[in-house]
Amino acid sequence: MKTELIIRSNSSDIDFALLKDGRLTALNNESNENKFSVGDIFLAKIGKVLSGLNASFVNVGYEKDGFLHYHDLGAQLKSLNRFIKGISTGKIKDYTLKNFQLEKDIDKNGSIVDVLKTGQNLLVQIVKEPISTKGPRMSSEISIAGRYLVLVPFSDRVSVSQKIMDPDEKERLKRLIKSIKPKGFGVIIRTVAENKKVAELDKDLHNSLERWVVMCKKIRHSKAQQTPVKVLSELNRASSILRDIFNDSFTSIVTNDETMYLETKEYLQEIAPEKESIVSLYNSKLPIFEKFGIERQIKTSFGKTVSMSKGAYLVIEHTEALHVIDVNSGNRSNKAMSQADTALEVNLIAASEIARQLQLRDMGGIIVVDFIDMHLAEHRQKLYDHLRNEMAFDRTKHKILPPSKFGLVQITRQRVRPELVIKTQEPNPSGLGEVEAPIVIIDKIEAELDKLITLKEHKKILLNVHPFIAAYLKKGIPSIQHRWFTKYRKWIKILPRDAYQYLNFEFTNNKGELIE
Repeated sequence: MKTELIIRSNSSDIDFALLKDGRLTALNNESNENKFSVGDIFLAKIGKVLSGLNASFVNVGYEKDGFLHYHDLGAQLKSLNRFIKGISTGKIKDYTLKNFQLEKDIDKNGSIVDVLKTGQNLLVQIVKEPISTKGPRMSSEISIAGRYLVLVPFSDRVSVSQKIMDPDEKERLKRLIKSIKPKGFGVIIRTVAENKKVAELDKDLHNSLERWVVMCKKIRHSKAQQTPVKVLSELNRASSILRDIFNDSFTSIVTNDETMYLETKEYLQEIAPEKESIVSLYNSKLPIFEKFGIERQIKTSFGKTVSMSKGAYLVIEHTEALHVIDVNSGNRSNKAMSQADTALEVNLIAASEIARQLQLRDMGGIIVVDFIDMHLAEHRQKLYDHLRNEMAFDRTKHKILPPSKFGLVQITRQRVRPELVIKTQEPNPSGLGEVEAPIVIIDKIEAELDKLITLKEHKKILLNVHPFIAAYLKKGIPSIQHRWFTKYRKWIKILPRDAYQYLNFEFTNNKGELIE
């Protein structure tokens, strides 16, 4: 698999597009106005404490107070509070925790009114960005993520990612980390640490410790009346993406911004020096997202209706409570296959596209998928296994339930930031209202043509379209028309029709009869 990261930068924000074998699988945006990213650590001020909810509102500087539940406080809350107080007063000058005596854990079934007071300062970390009318969700269980390890202060536990399956490798990593980790810190070993040498792990651990010290120094110089204040920022989005997903499959990282180019190159020097050469600076006059075909993919992927191969398509609806996805086979028919086999084939194609859509749009919460009915238990099991395999690459926490009696598949996916919504509809060039982006019409024509040629026998096929569309299909060397000939070994005659509206098209035979 070939993986590419395309970074588009302008004055106000940065867009990150992740391509796998040329197909858009993730799209992220980092705005200069976004001051609350997952992973940011704040010295915040406790607002109203709600005993009925066993939670508290927390002021982190956002227009809406954040939410902190008792179960998100962390067992070592008392140790954290004493340590932060000691830093603020200057009594604690050693930030390594090697001489710090831990306090007793708080009661896991206790009440928030016993441990937090209104107006109190508290160190918190953003775990969910502000979404809609809600403020950020946070935790006082602080962690600092590195490339291979996650540093957890006020703990002594060493745990290994469940995705590392080899028991010998798990034991090796545990043994290594226990030998190098500092006192007072726990460590979570990430999946990418598998088969890594102790020198790489030690360097990553050292970098995380340095970030911890930087954070403590900022707390030391922050006055109580200045709270809330951000004391540690998550890495910029480019570095955090590379930190979490970078692997040997990456073949290129391209950006149109010189500063981003240098930052990315510098970060790769740290984590993978042998891959530094894959970073390049884009200088062409053609917009970078158009050059790599990303704009076109955005237009075809973010609408209410999403087309798939062989004429099938998805309809994606959003409600207040959940997301609903309907799978449709379209007008396709295949005489060589039974109805059950056809349903399975379409469902498997849909499952792959749904896994991509969830990541691309960053859809969270409850997702209900209405697949085409399957009456055979083995087909339902095959679909379930296929969907789980496709979703295995999704880094966001999720759970998939087997198909229900009604053929519905329920998915829960952790929501940590607002869903990515891109309006793809444009003003109707033929009249009032809005229509799908005109660029999508080419994909629709190709899908219909593929169905006509592969599923039906027609000696001669004529395409009737608006003159502008006809000109577009014929332009270039090779033109789209020529590419069709190479693919199907059949010449598709294109007839400009002045009477047709801009987005209308029809296929006819050599007698002028409509082909359906």
